[in-house]
Amino acid sequence: MDKRAKITEIIETVSKKKAPGPDESLFDSGLLDSFALPDMVSELEAAFGVKIPDSDLNPRKFDTIERIESYLESLQ
Repeated sequence: MDKRAKITEIIETVSKKKAPGPDESLFDSGLLDSFALPDMVSELEAAFGVKIPDSDLNPRKFDTIERIESYLESLQ
């Protein structure tokens, strides 16, 4: 499974809804909120073997699937 597909699967698991397109806002669409963000980050950490610092828990960094993918690439 490629990185984007895994990110999409995690978003759908956390939100219990179908993920939007890769450049659509996960927060503006109502898919995620500030309460779901830590759950999603925990899933991303486990799936990709990274540690996301608390200082990076900013909705802007995780607003779209594309941004999440870019962010994860910057950690690896």
